[in-house]
Amino acid sequence: AFFWLVSLLLSSLVWFISVQISNKDSAVQQKGLLIFGVVLSVLLQETFRFAYYKLLKKANEGLLTLSQEETMPISIRQLAYVSGLGFGFMSGAFSVVNILADSVGPGTVGIHGDSQHYFLSSAFMTMAIILLHMFWGVVFFDACEKQRWWAVAAVVISHLVVSCLV
Repeated sequence: AFFWLVSLLLSSLVWFISVQISNKDSAVQQKGLLIFGVVLSVLLQETFRFAYYKLLKKANEGLLTLSQEETMPISIRQLAYVSGLGFGFMSGAFSVVNILADSVGPGTVGIHGDSQHYFLSSAFMTMAIILLHMFWGVVFFDACEKQRWWAVAAVVISHLVVSCLV
């Protein structure tokens, strides 16, 4: 979760600086900066996922040298699952906070012809993103472990596609 937060912080910082130095009156440029921000955020998340994989791999190897047993104390699949769950929970927490902020605002969503199922559909979207992060974590770690770089690319591309759809 910490690595996801650091990647979000860095991408937010780069996006904020880009918006400040850009022409704020140009709608096309602002839309382009939003797309740039999404792509940069996904690429940084996946870069930090790889850095986290490397860190966990080194830590696991260090634990193996210190332990008396012949096998790894924690399997890489367990680490991948927990890593994906951490990434997903932090992503979901940030999504839910924005939705909850809408619910306590001066108006209520759904009064003027908006969907009455806004909060329910947002909850399902958040759940889907959490599950996708778990899936991406497991596939990413397994692909790094077996050096299947096409699977790593598939994770990054599918993450980009999902993020651009939402």
